[in-house]
Amino acid sequence: MPIAPNTELWRRLWGVASLRRWNPRLPPANTASMILMLKKGELTMRIKLARILDELREDHRNLTRLLDLLENECRDVPEEGEPDMDLLHDIMHYMTVYPDAIHHPREDLVYTALREHCADLAGGLESVPGDHREIAELGDTLRMDVEAIISGAAVTRQHLLEDLVNYVGHLRRHMEWEEAELFPRADSLASEKETATIDVSAHLGDDPVFGATTAKSFTNLLANLQRVQ
Repeated sequence: MPIAPNTELWRRLWGVASLRRWNPRLPPANTASMILMLKKGELTMRIKLARILDELREDHRNLTRLLDLLENECRDVPEEGEPDMDLLHDIMHYMTVYPDAIHHPREDLVYTALREHCADLAGGLESVPGDHREIAELGDTLRMDVEAIISGAAVTRQHLLEDLVNYVGHLRRHMEWEEAELFPRADSLASEKETATIDVSAHLGDDPVFGATTAKSFTNLLANLQRVQ
């Protein structure tokens, strides 16, 4: 049976060394971290739950740095001044292409794994997918504020700051809750069932800022992050 093509999957599998690109600050991945499966003629990738949790925690540390930068950029601007709107746009663009598209869907998969393998551990976590949708909506609102200002539309400073505070506060609280509730329960499942894996085939993608290679569109964002380290 021929294997259906999956360009992104094959690109990510091109040698074990390439797996490190998922996040170069983590220990290198190896063949024991992943399982390839042929299902209905399509190649899929499953990653060990413990590995996924390592990556999600590292993502949280990176997101915290971005939220700090986002807040500081607006807080430190004089009343008569204006934040660096290009920088704000870069941050919110990143939030769309990585956290909303890769990070949060993987957390949804972790919740699903808990629900399927150990329903008791999943109790009280039902809000995970809904929270992610709400965060994406709040992020879209803030991103549209920024894009409107860049295009010359009349958006008041107060309106921008209110949407920023709402978004940053919600995302910070959500990550803290995941660190306290979702991740420890998933750790328990990973310890109890070392073979537990997550199918990430639908959510593959390199981190365009914190990965091994920074996308050209985010070089200014990375430079600002390095400046405030």
